[in-house]
Amino acid sequence: MRCISPEGKQLGILDTQKAIALALEVGLDLVEVAPNATPPVCRIMDFGKYVYEEQKKTSHVKSTASKIKEIEFSARIADGDFFTKIRHAEEFLGHGNKVKLRLKFRGREMAHTEIGFAVMTRGVGELVGMGHPDADPKLIGRNIHVMLTPLAPNKRKPKFKVQADSPAVDDGPDSPVDEHDEQEPPAASKPTAGA
Repeated sequence: MRCISPEGKQLGILDTQKAIALALEVGLDLVEVAPNATPPVCRIMDFGKYVYEEQKKTSHVKSTASKIKEIEFSARIADGDFFTKIRHAEEFLGHGNKVKLRLKFRGREMAHTEIGFAVMTRGVGELVGMGHPDADPKLIGRNIHVMLTPLAPNKRKPKFKVQADSPAVDDGPDSPVDEHDEQEPPAASKPTAGA
C-alpha cells in the first residue's frame, strides 16, 4: 500500500505490517483514504481529530433555507381574529420566516370568491411594512394562497408590535393629573345602634 506521513509527504509503497508499525511508533492511526486506488492509499493521522474536524465543517454550515409559517383565514373572519392572525404573521416575518397566507373556503363560500380575495388583499396590505408578496393571491382548489417574503431587517416597519426601544408612558410628577387617579378614602362607617 502507498503510505503518506502525518506531514503529507509520500513514504512510498510499504508493506501493511510495516505501515502499522510506523503509525504506532509515531502514536497515530493508519487510515485508508483511497481504498479503490492501486495500490490502496493510507495516511498516518489522528483519526479522532480528523472525524471531529469533519463534523465541525458540516455542523457549522449555515442553512440558507428559511422556515415557512402558515396562517389560515376564512372568508367570514371577524376583525378581532383577522388582526390576531396578522399580528402573528408580522411576528413571523420579523423573525425572518416566510409566511404563507391561506384562505379556506367552506361549503357555499366558493360562490363568492371575491370576498376571499378581498380578505387576502387586505391581509397583504396590512403586512406591507414587513414583507412583500411573491405573487398575487391565487385560487387553487378551495383555497387562496399567497406567499410573503420578509423585507431586509433594516427596512421592516412593524405595524402592530411595539418595539422594545420605544419610550414607555410615564406617569411622573410632570404629567397632568387625572381626576380618577386620586381617590378619596372611604368614609368611616358609623356604627348602628340596635340589633
